[in-house]
Amino acid sequence: DVQLQASGGGLVQAGGSLRLSCAASGFNFDDYAIAWFRQAPGKERERVSCIRNSDGTTYYEDSVKGRFTISRDNTENTVYLQMNSLKPEDTAVYYCAADRACYIGARFYDYWGQGTQVTVSS
Repeated sequence: DVQLQASGGGLVQAGGSLRLSCAASGFNFDDYAIAWFRQAPGKERERVSCIRNSDGTTYYEDSVKGRFTISRDNTENTVYLQMNSLKPEDTAVYYCAADRACYIGARFYDYWGQGTQVTVSS
């Protein structure tokens, strides 16, 4: 079975850091781009970052550029999202997703993790 297991969320004060992990299994990890999305209450799910499988190219949503870093370890089938200088507006449920390319829209992704809550207090 395809599984994406997101972890690492929690409660942190503004300015703090968290590292999210997305552990994948059940599919050929090397063939897939992995994205992180987030969804705050009452808002649509938005792509935060993505990393391509072919060349490791990374993409970031404007509001997280310079603060978040995505990386992947193909030997561990895991993608990480290092989040620094967190702000209250980063509060959301964070999901990892996999597909053949770094699409912007959530509807294009075939596989999803269960989500991990990130709460940033002011």
